[in-house]
Amino acid sequence: MTRAKVDGQPAFVLHTYPFRETSLIIEAFSRDFGRVALLARGARRPRSAMRGLLQAFQPLEVGWAGKGEVQTLMKAEWQGGQPLLTGTALFCGYYLNELLMHLLPREDAHERLFSVYAGTLKRFAEAVREADIRRFERAFLQELGYGLTLTTDAEGAPIASDGYYAYEIENGPVRLARAGSSALSVSGKTLLDMERDDFSDPRSLVEAKQLMRAMIAHYTGGKELETRKIFMELQEL
Repeated sequence: MTRAKVDGQPAFVLHTYPFRETSLIIEAFSRDFGRVALLARGARRPRSAMRGLLQAFQPLEVGWAGKGEVQTLMKAEWQGGQPLLTGTALFCGYYLNELLMHLLPREDAHERLFSVYAGTLKRFAEAVREADIRRFERAFLQELGYGLTLTTDAEGAPIASDGYYAYEIENGPVRLARAGSSALSVSGKTLLDMERDDFSDPRSLVEAKQLMRAMIAHYTGGKELETRKIFMELQEL
């Protein structure tokens, strides 16, 4: 296996794991190499220059070298321009990271998704809008090859704005005789609004959330996301 060396790569930290006494394993989302695992030697030492840099949601420029599944982080430089996330915004940021950790394969580059992720974090810092979460989820699934069919039904007919559909994940929308006659019923208007990234209609926003939740549950094998679980527990409290 040839030895790799990468420098000047834009990236975000998704997750970190302690490694031995003083080091960290970093799961990073890079622009040109996708999700990569990097060993940050000595990063947990009190005087380490990297100790305060390897934080989630902050834009970095990193370099690494090595071979194998886990390579060695050689440098990390903060790029600025991203306000710190707090409160609900911080929680939503961790939700995006959990999606990437669960479903994004390692070393599978998605430059457009990287841009969408960075833009979503910036909007979270201004105000958390549910529509931004739905847009990220849709872009994420589309990048992975799981894009939704939103303009035609499973038979190839155009989606009717006043129609009702059951969304079958492997087939697409199936026309229903009436609303609510399927566990995953969605209006034609919602499907068309999702295609336009228009979530100004509260009903479209609610139905889009239900549809995206079902899609993500399907592709994660029904595994409950920790961020969603914690959010539900906080709501109960």
